[in-house]
Amino acid sequence: MTPETAQTPPGTARRPEEERERAVEAALAALDLDAKTRLLAGQDMWTLPALGEIALGSLVMSDGPVGVRGRHWTDVDPSVALPSPTALAATWDPVLARRAGRLLAQEAHRKGVHVLLAPTVNLHRSPLGGRHFEAYSEDPYLTGAIGTGYVLGVQDGGVGVTVKHFVGNDAETDRFTVDNRIPERALRELYLAPFEAIVADARPWGVMAAYNAVNGATMTEHAALVNGVLRGEWGFDGVVVSDWFAARGTAAALRGGLDLAMPGPVTVYGPALAAAVRAGEVEETLVDAAVRRVLRLAARAGLLAGTPAAVAVADRPPGVDGEALAREIAATACVLLRNEVRGQAPVLPLDPAAPVAGEPGAGTAAGEPRGVALIGTAARHARILGGGSAQVFPDHVVTPLDGLRAALPPEIPLTWAAGADPNEELAAAGTGFTLRAVARDAAGRELGGEPLASGQVLWLGDLPEGVAHEDVHTVEVCGAFVPSTGGAHRFGTRGLGGFRLTVGGTVLFDGLQADENSDPFEAFFGVPTERGTVDLTEGRAVEVSLVHTLPGDLGLPVAAVGFALLHGEPERDPEELLDEAVAAARAAHTAVVVVATTERVESEGFDRTSLRLPGRQDDLVARVAAVNPRTVVVVNAGAPVEMPWREEVAAVLLAWFPGQEGGAALADVLFGVREPGGRLPTTWPARLADAPVSRVTPEDGRLVYDEGLFIGYRAWDRGTAEPAYPFGHGLGYTDWAYESLVVEPAPGRDDTLAAVRVELRNTGARHGREVVQLYLRPAEPGPLERPRRRLAGFAVVEAAPGETVEARMALPVRAAQCWDPERSGWRLLPGGYAVDAAHSLADVRLSASLTVEG
Repeated sequence: MTPETAQTPPGTARRPEEERERAVEAALAALDLDAKTRLLAGQDMWTLPALGEIALGSLVMSDGPVGVRGRHWTDVDPSVALPSPTALAATWDPVLARRAGRLLAQEAHRKGVHVLLAPTVNLHRSPLGGRHFEAYSEDPYLTGAIGTGYVLGVQDGGVGVTVKHFVGNDAETDRFTVDNRIPERALRELYLAPFEAIVADARPWGVMAAYNAVNGATMTEHAALVNGVLRGEWGFDGVVVSDWFAARGTAAALRGGLDLAMPGPVTVYGPALAAAVRAGEVEETLVDAAVRRVLRLAARAGLLAGTPAAVAVADRPPGVDGEALAREIAATACVLLRNEVRGQAPVLPLDPAAPVAGEPGAGTAAGEPRGVALIGTAARHARILGGGSAQVFPDHVVTPLDGLRAALPPEIPLTWAAGADPNEELAAAGTGFTLRAVARDAAGRELGGEPLASGQVLWLGDLPEGVAHEDVHTVEVCGAFVPSTGGAHRFGTRGLGGFRLTVGGTVLFDGLQADENSDPFEAFFGVPTERGTVDLTEGRAVEVSLVHTLPGDLGLPVAAVGFALLHGEPERDPEELLDEAVAAARAAHTAVVVVATTERVESEGFDRTSLRLPGRQDDLVARVAAVNPRTVVVVNAGAPVEMPWREEVAAVLLAWFPGQEGGAALADVLFGVREPGGRLPTTWPARLADAPVSRVTPEDGRLVYDEGLFIGYRAWDRGTAEPAYPFGHGLGYTDWAYESLVVEPAPGRDDTLAAVRVELRNTGARHGREVVQLYLRPAEPGPLERPRRRLAGFAVVEAAPGETVEARMALPVRAAQCWDPERSGWRLLPGGYAVDAAHSLADVRLSASLTVEG
C-alpha cells in the first residue's frame, strides 16, 4: 500500500490525493478485463476511450512543445506559437519556462486537451541531430532546470505532460530500429539526468517511451529502465505512454512498464492484450497496475467523476497574454554572439530615431548612406518553428520585415532585398492563395471539407465533420491564387498516391507519386516534387486545383490523409539577386541580413549531414559585409550552423526559431527596447569537423556512444579545437563587474554542498540582465575519470546602471558525484574543488575553493 492509498483515520478529512486514489481503486474494481485493456489503447490518434460504467471522460492528448495543436493537425483552429525549445533554454530562466508552461496549459484548456506531449529533454549529443531545435541543451543540469520549470507551469494549469523521449532519442536516423549503446556512466550522468531531475522536482504526470532501443532492449519494453529506474529508484507514479507507433509487442511491453500504446484503435493493447491475459501470457495484475496509473492521470485531469482534479478551475493561474509572452521569450532568448565597435559605439543597439539610423546628429548629405537595408528571404518569409510533429499553426506571424517597419520612424528608409533563397525545394502554397479542401467518394459525391490557410492537408485520425475515411476516394485542394509578382510561377506536389494538378486550366501533372523513405513519418509526407511552371500576371487571380487520389493501405493504424499543393515564386538569377542585395547594402547606413535553415534541414525524421547554411547565404553575407562595415547578421535557426563570415561582420545575433512574434522581438532587440538576454545552451562549433561528436548514423543497427561522458563542453574542454562560441556565451548592452564570491559549505544537508553568493555590479550605462554561471572544477583527477568541470548552478539577475545585485545559488551534491558502475550507485568524490563564477564557460570572473568531505 502506497502513502497515497493509505487509510485516513476516522474523523480526518481526506486529502485530495487520497480522494483520487480511493476513486481510482473503486473505478478499477468496476471494470472487466476487456474494458481495462481497452483503456490502455488509444481509441484514435489522440484520445483514450470514455467508459460510461465508471463515469470516465475521454482523455485528449496533443503535440507539441511550442504550442498546443489540439486534436486536428490543421490551421483552421490556430494556436499560439512560442519560440523553439532551444530558444527557451537560451533564456536560462526556469521561471520564464514556467510561465510558458502556464500559457500552454491555458491553450490546452481552450482546445479541450488534457495532456501535452512535451517537453523534449533529450540532449544535444551532436549538432547533426535533426530535432536539435526541439530539445534544450547539451548539458543535463540546464536541461533539467528548464524542463522542470516547463512541467511545473503546464501542471500548474491542471494539464498533464509526457516528458520525452525516455531515453536516448538523441538523433533521428533509423530512430524506429536503432539500438543506442550507451555506457552506464554516460546513461546515468547525462541522458537519464534531466528525467531524474524533473521527476524529483516537478512530479510529472507522464513520461513518453522512445522509439529506439538502449543497450539491447527497445524502450517500450525496457523493464530495467522503466520499472527499475524510473518507477523503482525515482518513485515516478505517472503514466508511461509510447511514442506514436512505437509499441512492438503485447506481453513484453506490459512487462516492460508501458501503460499506454498509442495511437489506436489498432495497437498491441486493447483486444490483443485481453487475449494475451486469457492465454496466460501475461498476468492481469500487471494490467491492473497500468490501468491504475491511467485512471490516476484521468483523475488528476478532472475526468473521473466523483473525485477532485489536481488543479481546480478556481486555482488555475491567471490568464496569460500569449502574444506578449511569445514576444518576451523571443527577445530574452536572443543571443548576441558578436558586437563590434563602429565609430564611437558598438553597432548594436541601433538608434531608430537617428537620421541615419545609428548616429545621432549625423549629417544627411546627398548620396550619404541612410536607413536600413533588410536582406534575406527569411526576413520576409520568416521561419518561426522547426518541422515535424512540433509544428503548430498560429493565426498570424510577425516577420522581421513587419517588425522593423513597425519600429522605424517613417522618415528612416527601410529597403528589402531577397539576396539568396535558402529554400531548395518548393513549400506549401501560402501567401496569395485562398484554398479549401473537399473530400469526395468514388462516385464524386462531396462528403465534406474545410478551409485551408495553406496548401497542406493533414488529417490524422480526425477528419472534417461528416467525412468517414473509408468513404474517401479523393481530396481536392482548390481555390484561387493572386500572385504578387508576375512571371513563371512554380507548382508541385507532396504526398503519396495519385495527383492531378491544374493551374489556370493547364494540367501540370497527372500521375502517381511514391516515396521509399525508411522512416514512416517522412514517407507519409512524401518528397516535395516540382511539376511545372505557369506564366502569371501580377494581381490577376487564377484558379488552382490539386486532386489527390488516396493510395491503398499505407499500413498506418489510424485514418490519415496527408499531402500538399506546393508553390514557388518565379526563379531569379542568383547573381542578380546577390547584386540587388549588395546595392541595397551599399546605399544603407546599416545592413541587417537574416540567414536561415529550412524545413528540409531541421525537422523530425532525419538528421543533418552538414552545418552549412542552405543555398548561397554564405556568399550573400560575405558580399554584403564587403560593402557595408555596419553589417548585422541575424541567424534564424534552431541549431548550430557554420558561419565562415563571422569575423567579417559587425554583429551576429542568434534569434533561433523565434515563434509567431519573432519579428517584433527582433526589432525590440535591434533597437534596444530590450536587451538580448540569451546565453548559448550549447557550444557552437566553427566547423562540423571540429565537433567532438558527429556520428549519428547507426552501423549494423547500432549507434555506439563511444564518447562516453564527453559531449558538449565536456568534450571541448579536453580537445584542441576552439569552438566558434563557447557554452554559456552571450553579450549584452551593458557591462558587469563581479565583485565578490562567497562559498559557504552546507554540512548536514544531503542535497547541497554549499550555498553560494555572487555580488556583481552593472558598470554600464543601460539596464541589464546577466546570467551568473557556476562551474565546479575538481582540483585533482580522483579515482574515476570525469570532465574538467561541470555546470553546477546558475541565476538570472537584473540591475540598473551602477546598481549592485546579489545572485544566490545552491551547489548540489550531485555536482561532486559520479555513477560508479561497480557499486551500481552514486559515489561522492571528496577532495578539493574550485567553484568558478562565470559569464560563460570561457569567461570566468571569480573563483573560490571548496573542500568536499567524504
